[in-house]
This record gives sequence, structure tokens and C-alpha cells, in this order.
Amino acid sequence: MKELKFIKYISKRPLFKGIGDDCAVLNYKKDKYLLATTDMIVEGVHFMKNALPYQIGWKAMAVNISDIASMGGVPKHALISVGIPRKKPMRYLLDIAKGVEAAARKFRITIIGGDTNASAKTVVNVALMGEVEKRLLLRRSGARTGDLIFVTGALGEGKRKHLTFIPRLHEARFLTKRFKVNSMIDLSDGLAMDLNRIADSSGTGARVCESLIPLSEHSDPLDKAIEAGEDFELLFTASIKESRKIIKRMGEDLPITLIGEIVAKKYGVKIIEESGKEKTLKSEGFRHF
Repeated sequence: MKELKFIKYISKRPLFKGIGDDCAVLNYKKDKYLLATTDMIVEGVHFMKNALPYQIGWKAMAVNISDIASMGGVPKHALISVGIPRKKPMRYLLDIAKGVEAAARKFRITIIGGDTNASAKTVVNVALMGEVEKRLLLRRSGARTGDLIFVTGALGEGKRKHLTFIPRLHEARFLTKRFKVNSMIDLSDGLAMDLNRIADSSGTGARVCESLIPLSEHSDPLDKAIEAGEDFELLFTASIKESRKIIKRMGEDLPITLIGEIVAKKYGVKIIEESGKEKTLKSEGFRHF
């Protein structure tokens, strides 16, 4: 069974609720939802054997903060579980802990517990809880025909900065508190796959312009950059009316780029090449299996 098919399978089981977004959404307070997410990073998959342990710890926390950000929320409390090969020195484990703690301090997260185990390879799992005002909750399924599509930052830097990236929590909160954003997702698996996820969840199509997609100076060619994943930027949509307001604020305090529009489902998800030719943007990006 492939990864995406497996996720679709478990999301339909009666015991699973909230699958299909970057976080599960639970009833919490009168004016707020509780957000819950968990991500595991594994040696040989998310980082190489020679990665600095501090950076491993930072990334383990940061990928979860990025999930909370994409739902419009604020991270609060975390549980950390670590699997370490027996031969590793204590300093290695302590440096992972320092990386986790640094990310937690920066984003005002309280670490409330966890677990440790012996493991053949280094594995770090974070379970992160946060909260979001009900009026600010964002989901993948909120895109509407006519919305414009934006992305934060520049793409194609995943290989270079995936161990040190700063989650776009500030940008997400800036957007949600000032504008009516309709949908959002973080780009963990690449623009191609994650844009298809928004379209699929929202029952729409999408059209992006190749010439508008912001690439880092360190980026791979476009086709690889939009499929490689681990950029951890935010992809979001807003109505034309709200987009006009957002565009006026674009700049250093809001590093975003307009790249396309949401269209009717019958048109599919397409990319317009610089030649003007339309090409289907297949849901291809990073997959674990």
C-alpha cells in the first residue's frame, strides 16, 4: 500500500477524526479550538547520519510548529520521544535536547514530557499541542473558485536549510489576524503535491504561472524545486477582495508572492509554462513509501 492510499484508508475508519489537515482540530474552549499534531524525523530519511544533533532537535520541533502555523494557530505544549543507538555518547542526546529546547524557547512552547528508547537509528518524534481562535482557523479545504494563490518566501532551498529553517508562525498569524485567508498548507512535500492537496480537499482546480514561482538562488531547476519538498513555506489562498489588501502589505514584513488562482475543479491543477502552454501539475513530491 502506498503512503497516500494508506492515509486515505485510515481517514475513513470510524476511530480516526481530523485526518486530512496539518493538525487535528478538537473542541476546547468557547472561542478556541485545540490543535494537535505529531511528526517523526528519522535518520536516513529526514536527516543524514552526519547531521549535527542540535540541528536534528531543532528540526524535530520546527516541523511541528510549521503544522500549527498552517492552521492559523499558536503552539503551546510538546511531548518529545527519542530513539538513540546505544553506542552514541551522552553528549549526542544532550545536543538533540538543546536543539529542541532552543526552538521551544523561541516560540514559547512548554515541554511537558516524553520518552526515550534504544534504537538502531536516531529517531525523534514530537507531539505538539496548540490553540487557535475559532474565527481564525485555517484548513486545506477552504479554497474557493476565484481565490488567488500565494506562497511565502522562496522555494527550492529544502536541501540546504531543512535542518535550520524558521517556521513561518509569525507570517501565518500576521495574515490570519489582518486578512480573511480561505485556505492554507505548509509546503513539506513540495508545491506540486501540496497544491493538489488544497485543490482535492476544496473540490477545486488550480492554475499557477511558472514565471511567478519564487525560486531561491540556491534552487534546483523549477521542476525539481516544486517537487523536492522540505521548504516549509506557507501556501495559501484568499478572495480577490482580500488579496488586494494583502498585496498592499507585501514586502519585508510579509515576504509573499502571488503565483496563481483557484479555478473550477473541471480544469484540474495546471502550471502555465513561460511559453504559455498549460501542463498538468501532477501530485508528485516527497513520499515515504
